[in-house]
Amino acid sequence: MSNGRNPKRRGHDSSRDAGGFVALPWAVLDSPAYLGLSHPAKALLLEVARQFVRDNNGQLLCSRAYMAGRGWYSHDVLQRAKRELIAAGLLFETVMGQRPNKAAWYALTWRALDRHPGYDVGAVANFKRGAYRASENAPLSPSGGTGARDIGPGDGTGASATVPRGGPIRGLFGPLPVPGDGHHLDNHLLHRSRVA
Repeated sequence: MSNGRNPKRRGHDSSRDAGGFVALPWAVLDSPAYLGLSHPAKALLLEVARQFVRDNNGQLLCSRAYMAGRGWYSHDVLQRAKRELIAAGLLFETVMGQRPNKAAWYALTWRALDRHPGYDVGAVANFKRGAYRASENAPLSPSGGTGARDIGPGDGTGASATVPRGGPIRGLFGPLPVPGDGHHLDNHLLHRSRVA
């Protein structure tokens, strides 16, 4: 059976260009976590997934210095996209970056975490493969909880006055906007009807 690395082997896939590729499962692409991402976050996920090469899941980079070489020039867009991916459970931070020159490391959650001695304490224990699926299984409930909610006005539903609390609204009228002898168009039509 061919693994696609040796073109001389029988069964080589000649229907695509040679070289590596990003293996992004349909389960990820069809998940609510992925579908809810912004376009920059989806693009960043591909950039991070491009770095995976067999045994480095957990050592992937999202730093501004690295991503600038891939066309990511806005620090704010990069940070928002990265936060989105982490919140969606598609990316996991294994090493926290530190200034001036230590970049953070990340892992893709649809793959197993590769072992490395340089991870932060607790990173291996807190990594959850398939974390992006957590949103699929989360029960639907309002953010304030599922307790009984009042539907009526805050001061109750008893008989209330039909006028505002301060009494009826009174208009502030100044001089009328039309002349005292009527509107000029009305006078013109009246004059035409008398002539006819």
